Amino acid sequence: MSEWKEKTLKDLVEVDPEQLPSSTDADFSFFYIDISSVSLGNVSFPIHSIQYKDAPSRARKILKDNDILMSTVRPNLKAFAQFKKRSKSNFIASTGFAVLRSRPNVEIGFIYHSLFSNEVETQIEALVVGSNYPAINSGDVRNLKINIPLFPIQQKIAHILTTCDTVIEQTQSAIAKNKAIKQGMLHDLFTCGLDTNGHLRPSYHDAPELYKESELGMIPKEWEVKRFGDFVHLIHGFQFRDYDFTENGIPIVKIGQIKPENVDLSNCSFISKNRIDEFRSIIIRNGDVLMALTGATLGKACQVKKLKNDVLQNYRVGRFEPKNLDEIHKGFLYYTLTTRQFLNQVFSKVNAGAQGNIGKSDFEKPLFKMPDINEQRRIFDRLESLNHKLESEETLLQKYQSIKRGLMGDLLGGKKEVCNIRQ
Repeated sequence: MSEWKEKTLKDLVEVDPEQLPSSTDADFSFFYIDISSVSLGNVSFPIHSIQYKDAPSRARKILKDNDILMSTVRPNLKAFAQFKKRSKSNFIASTGFAVLRSRPNVEIGFIYHSLFSNEVETQIEALVVGSNYPAINSGDVRNLKINIPLFPIQQKIAHILTTCDTVIEQTQSAIAKNKAIKQGMLHDLFTCGLDTNGHLRPSYHDAPELYKESELGMIPKEWEVKRFGDFVHLIHGFQFRDYDFTENGIPIVKIGQIKPENVDLSNCSFISKNRIDEFRSIIIRNGDVLMALTGATLGKACQVKKLKNDVLQNYRVGRFEPKNLDEIHKGFLYYTLTTRQFLNQVFSKVNAGAQGNIGKSDFEKPLFKMPDINEQRRIFDRLESLNHKLESEETLLQKYQSIKRGLMGDLLGGKKEVCNIRQ
């Protein structure tokens, strides 16, 4: 750490080095990067260019390759990114950014990663504290302080952290790709299904003889269309009151705990363990299918997994139980509840002008596609195999992000010598 020095950003980079003058030609063409185009580490590039005469008045700051875009509006959201030009076109940023360009013998990648450090975050928080509209200005940015080592060490640290970012971005891309594949597969499986060999049936367009007409359009000949309420019970939970809750005990699953992948117990309310016998009818178990019946998460469903202890069901959480498990597979039921065709029927009569609420009566009449129980299992298994792949990738992503956080603390704080870090 002896070779590290504390310096202000104005000593290391140029802040807002170039701006369009008011005399700019009216027909000057460029791509405009506004505040909404930048999120943590990412720039969304516009599709179309604009001309100066049509540009917003905030389009002023000239961007060059490797410049850093640092949002000065709500800087706590860390909408910072290193700009990588994709073409020889002109790019102009909003005045809502500070644009940082490195001086000689300063590694811009090191500066970029330093902006995400705890030390810089603390300085920014001190600047915006008490403000109704949290923002900083370019002068504040110039005076931010960072610790910086010799140039060769800057380069090595930037390389290590940028490599981490690349791995994280590749993993995020793989997750996004597999989510899209899963969504496409869900459509295909609820349109064509799987034959007895586990193969996706040809589409109606390719093999119309395999299909028949139904109230829900063309479906495989082996399928039926049934009323949902004839095959599935919707069970409400218990309407717990504030005075029921304790500091710890048995978790209560409310609508906010329902996530697409599972229930999230991280911010639960609790009731005393001594009261479990009162609520045995609303114990949630692995495999149960739940849905939020009101609020901002209305219609969001999940199938419960990996519970190790009892949890209880709040009133506006719906639990769906097949009337006969030999006819309806719970996993197939869950995926049915996520299809747009089914949800459109449920929501068709919900009052859009008020807070949406759905209940038992809304699930009595909707129609659903019903293969035999064996095909339901095959459909569920196919979708679950994609889920397992997604879960593995998301676990890897969390691991890589944790490694990156640890490296930032060690490297940007000079706690470890770069030569001791495996790249």
